[in-house]
Amino acid sequence: MASQHKLDKIDLKILDILQREGRISNAELARRIALSQPATHARLKRLEQSGVIRSYLAVLDREKLGFEMLCFVHVILEKHQPDWVKTFHTNVMNMPEVVECYHVTGEFDYLLKVVMRHRRELEDFLVEKLSHIPGVGRVHTSVVLREVKETSALPLLDGIEEEKED
Repeated sequence: MASQHKLDKIDLKILDILQREGRISNAELARRIALSQPATHARLKRLEQSGVIRSYLAVLDREKLGFEMLCFVHVILEKHQPDWVKTFHTNVMNMPEVVECYHVTGEFDYLLKVVMRHRRELEDFLVEKLSHIPGVGRVHTSVVLREVKETSALPLLDGIEEEKED
């Protein structure tokens, strides 16, 4: 289980703003949370050093970059021996089209989120790459027709009362 850091309301406000506006200046962030710039900077450094903030990145529009297909691929392994699992993990980590991979419970063992430029790339990925990994027993693929909601923002402030201003 991941360790949970003790975060106060100000930390949560900082994180909520940053996960939506990663390029916000320290001055603007300090203004929004009503802290001095040095105090805000110190909190940011603490959140980064503790690992609560893992990285800063740009979110790209995959379709504008030519990745027309978004798919979810469910994978069942034939055997769950450590060597087979490790081999699967290593192979998936080296596949750039796999943007997310989860070991899951239920009918399938893994859920992969993959991006492709077109149908032929998907076919090549499934037939030439994924099915050639030792231990892959069954694969079920779903092609996304429409993204209804996509976010990486965690609901940090849900259930936290906002202080009322007079």
